[in-house]
Amino acid sequence: MTTSASAPLPASVLEALARYDTPTICNAMEIVAPERRLIGYTVKPLVCPFPTLPPIVGYARTVAIRSVLKSGLSAEEQSKRRIEYYEYVGTGFGPRISVIQDIDGPDVGYGAFWGEVQSAVHKALGCLGVITDGSIRDIPQWAPGFQALAGSIGPSHAWVHAESFGGEVRVAGMTVRSDDLIHADSHGAIVIPYDIAAKLPEAAELCGRRETPILDIARSKDFTLEKLKEALKRSAEIH
Repeated sequence: MTTSASAPLPASVLEALARYDTPTICNAMEIVAPERRLIGYTVKPLVCPFPTLPPIVGYARTVAIRSVLKSGLSAEEQSKRRIEYYEYVGTGFGPRISVIQDIDGPDVGYGAFWGEVQSAVHKALGCLGVITDGSIRDIPQWAPGFQALAGSIGPSHAWVHAESFGGEVRVAGMTVRSDDLIHADSHGAIVIPYDIAAKLPEAAELCGRRETPILDIARSKDFTLEKLKEALKRSAEIH
């Protein structure tokens, strides 16, 4: 397994990013990289069976799956492909997050790639969680602490198999490439460009300071519209 020492960003940066929820990271991104205001994050709802788990931050391992059609590979070739897939998932920059696109079109989610076994295996391979527009199952038996964002929950894996891995995928409107830095929690996920990652924690703190005067007056028993106007003005002056 590759440790974070060889990764493009220090582990301390990922740890700092993980202190904030994904909406806050999106807010910070609007300050640091306003040109990305409409791109780089999930825009369709995903199911999160474990909403109390903390945010995860890691490097993407990208996969395309399908389940409606049976794999055309022989049993021997399928076994070889599975090993190659696990080698891809278990190596590279760490920690890692599996990002899986279901390419079954109108039948997306027909079969679940993820369940008790895959969550346990991927956790052992150094992944923190999965983001997929496909389905997942075995929720009670899921690997403890392994986060999941999925398009649906279903009972069967049908003919599910990995068609390809390591390429560009698109999940819930978010385009991801292998090794992209991902931040995710129960709200969704966002791609963080390497060159601005270290700037986001400071921007997140700025967002919090700007929200404080507004929240204080909104939660006050002495709330008035005039006081709200004053709070909005104070908020705008914080830099």
